[in-house]
Amino acid sequence: MLVEKIQENPMRNIRIGKVVVNMGVGESGERLEKAMKVLEQLTGQKPCPTRAKRTIRDFGIRKGENIGCKVTLRKEKIEPFLKRVLEVKKFRLSESCFDDFGNISFGISEHINIPGTKYDPSLGIFGMNVCVVLERPGYRVAVRKNRRSKIGRKHRVTREEAMAFFREKLGVTIERRR
Repeated sequence: MLVEKIQENPMRNIRIGKVVVNMGVGESGERLEKAMKVLEQLTGQKPCPTRAKRTIRDFGIRKGENIGCKVTLRKEKIEPFLKRVLEVKKFRLSESCFDDFGNISFGISEHINIPGTKYDPSLGIFGMNVCVVLERPGYRVAVRKNRRSKIGRKHRVTREEAMAFFREKLGVTIERRR
């Protein structure tokens, strides 16, 4: 029944809006530069640094200091990267990775597990978080600069729809919480 409705109305189709890959290093300097090189090798895009929101003296972090990096992937770059990253997870995700608004987040402990990546001793090993945003056509009205508007509840992507999308399009097995 859900599939029939989607075929009737093209505005109900679900697509991947963007994928954000984040590496939190916890310090600036040489280690952050190495993380940025690794992220650029993995995604093919130049990462931008992320800054600390507040000062934490115990960790030696000052407010405004660069402590991580991130890359946002859109359009054609999404699918090849996502398939490589999901291969690390063996195309299995926990039910808790999905939120109520069609977003999926999961972590990778070591970047060298991604297929096609070789270990470089001069760079080291880094973990990362991958966040996938699902959306429908027309979602732009919520984020555009002029005449911004709200998205109705029925037009948002639900948790169940996000799980179904990942099962059908990417062949992901979703495991129940224990």
